[in-house]
Amino acid sequence: MTTERVPAPSSGVFGHIVNNIEESGRNPKRVLIGFAVAWIAFFLILWVLPNPDGLSDHGMAVLAVVVWASIMWVSEALPVGITGISVPLLLILTEGIPWVEKKGKLTPPLETVFSGFTKHVVWLCLFAFLVGAIMQLLHLDRRIALGILDKIKASNVGRVIWGMFFVNIVLAFLIPAANARAATLLPVVKGICNLLGDTPEERDARKAIVIQSLVYGTMICGVFILTAHLPNLIMIGIFDQNGFSGLGYLDWMLLQFPYLGMFVLTQAWIRFHFKTGGIAIAGGHAKIHAQHKDLGPMTANEWTLLAVFVGIALLFMMGKGSPIFELHRFQLGIIGLVGILVLFTPGLFPFKWKAVQDKTIWGTFLLLGGAITMTAAMTKSGLAQYLADLVHGAVEGMTWWAAILTLMVGTHVIRIGMLSNVAAIAMLAPVVFAMAGPLGFHPVTFTLLVCDTDTFAYLLPTQITAAVIAYGSDEFSTTDYFKAGWVSVLIAILYGLIVMAPWYAFLGIPVWDASAPWPFR
Repeated sequence: MTTERVPAPSSGVFGHIVNNIEESGRNPKRVLIGFAVAWIAFFLILWVLPNPDGLSDHGMAVLAVVVWASIMWVSEALPVGITGISVPLLLILTEGIPWVEKKGKLTPPLETVFSGFTKHVVWLCLFAFLVGAIMQLLHLDRRIALGILDKIKASNVGRVIWGMFFVNIVLAFLIPAANARAATLLPVVKGICNLLGDTPEERDARKAIVIQSLVYGTMICGVFILTAHLPNLIMIGIFDQNGFSGLGYLDWMLLQFPYLGMFVLTQAWIRFHFKTGGIAIAGGHAKIHAQHKDLGPMTANEWTLLAVFVGIALLFMMGKGSPIFELHRFQLGIIGLVGILVLFTPGLFPFKWKAVQDKTIWGTFLLLGGAITMTAAMTKSGLAQYLADLVHGAVEGMTWWAAILTLMVGTHVIRIGMLSNVAAIAMLAPVVFAMAGPLGFHPVTFTLLVCDTDTFAYLLPTQITAAVIAYGSDEFSTTDYFKAGWVSVLIAILYGLIVMAPWYAFLGIPVWDASAPWPFR
């Protein structure tokens, strides 16, 4: 006989609110404090604090929205999707983005504040989420997960994470975007996580697998391969325009391959932080092998989904800048929309739309659109440039390592409210490159060291699209991500200074010598 849980009687309005928060499975203290602090900070910045020199009223308004959203996302006081769609609303109400004149009247800049929901990357993510939903309904995610684990003889969490890292390296050669690789791997990683139980230790193990496989591994491999990460192409374009040409595909690999070693350090930290050492996967390899065999042959529906999935992945690989073959020049999100159209061809799968939408991660979809809008607002209002100038102006007269350390830390502070790594590098790289000469540093290595650390923005899942996709797995909270991420950011900063700077010097382009000859011609 089971008894239904009866909530404790409320004592007034506050008690009623606390009871409702508890019934929703959240911590009332964290939720209420986060909610209050977010709004207090918002109104203080908007109405009380004076504008710093060089920051406009629009910039202050956007700063208020950025701080509000960041606190809401960290505390999860509001569902992340609701925070996401609230960003455009607050930008309109505060006039963070100036209103526009149409037919003699001032009107809200709707096209601008909702632009985050029209960017191609949100449709790429939606394709990944819909594939994941259908895959779960078919249980194909379990089949793929068991197949991979069986192949690599995975019996513990560590072996799974290392197996997925090598998959990331292979995909980095083929798929020219970190978010596309994360989207490709999401259903597989989710299937692997489903093999673990629901003890506290196994929940932590799932967090470790998702964060390492979809975020850290994806971003580290992206820095290594020239076409695997769009900011790489932005930087090499700046180098070419300023006389540092001839840096080819293999040359880039030579410059950047030591970054692969950083995964060893992040894995050591994640293993320690989440205490994943010795955690087995559902009885070890023997049980995984038996479960894999028990699934029997692939069904027609499973083969169909796999064919659609592989076909769209090939289109991802053969887009602009593909090292295999450039079949088209469409953005990844356009290919994602093609995939969605194909997925719902009548008769292709036996599921009603209701079943698919119940498995789709709509909250993360809304979060992504809001985060992209916030990124654009920071740039348009001048807030991003103001923060960049504030940090960059503080490094004059410093030693090379102190200047780079300061800029790395400043970059991570600026990136707290920004989603797009591409937008951040597009804004940051030209400024950093121009600073190198007056400071007496080599412009190429100085730019690489500062801008590469931006790729490892691991404080909030809203800073990197791959992390937003990983967050869609629903395996970790923003607090979990931050607790693991701040140490991982320190690892990335120190790795750049202690490993990468000496490596560049070994190749003949020390960051501390602006006159070093360019070895790549």
